[in-house]
Amino acid sequence: MSSVLDGKVIDEKEFNSAIARGFAVLECFDSQNVEMTLSQVAARTGLSPATARRCLYTLSILGYVRQHGRKFTLGARVLTLSSSYMRSSQIDEFLLPELRQLVDVFGDASSVAILDENMVLYLAHTSRQSAVRPIAAIGARYPAHATSLGKVLLAHADSTTQNRFLATAPFKAMTDRTVTDQTEMLQVLKEAKRLGYALGIDELDYGIASIAVPVFDSEGRAVAAINTSGYSGRLSAEALIEERLSLLLQASRNITAKLSQYPVLVKTALTPAGR
Repeated sequence: MSSVLDGKVIDEKEFNSAIARGFAVLECFDSQNVEMTLSQVAARTGLSPATARRCLYTLSILGYVRQHGRKFTLGARVLTLSSSYMRSSQIDEFLLPELRQLVDVFGDASSVAILDENMVLYLAHTSRQSAVRPIAAIGARYPAHATSLGKVLLAHADSTTQNRFLATAPFKAMTDRTVTDQTEMLQVLKEAKRLGYALGIDELDYGIASIAVPVFDSEGRAVAAINTSGYSGRLSAEALIEERLSLLLQASRNITAKLSQYPVLVKTALTPAGR
């Protein structure tokens, strides 16, 4: 028997709900919810208090969660999950050099992300301000509709993915510049597909200006996107296009060339979970 979870068809006989609940507990912690009680974890995950308690107990025994009185926090062992991914996906070798080169030329910041449902998931990031922490934003997720990375990925997505995304409109307004209307967003995606790039000016947050282009695999599928971003107070849409688009496209082609040489990287580094 099969069912649908987060847009994915799952085989209920093979799907392990206990593992899914455990990861739901881990993912409910974020910068706004660093410490939580049992009841708060249950509320954020939608689990019953009894189930949430068993998950927290198991995760604490394994070192992924720590308990301080009535409060729970993530344990340092969570870092092993991301470090294992970094080592196996070879992010350092084939993504960060391109991002660093863009930052060397323009300053500011540069990132690579993939589409994960209606969000963009950052795989790599570097910036002039955090040069000593080049992957500080790895794992960060933002609404796709409010980012240049998300819009360019959605523009090149298949019709099923695109229609599923558009069906969730109206989209959340992150600022008064965010596109929230379905019809308007469809036009934005069509324009991004036609031009080969997408812009984001004060849409995710005030002060952020970015331009993104897709990264294609050897079969011409957009498997990721790369951007360059800076302060919108000094970067107009025209400046992003005229000054940065050419080198951004070259960085995208360089990554595509590496993917052609090592196609396994598409599966290990540029494929969302469950795909």
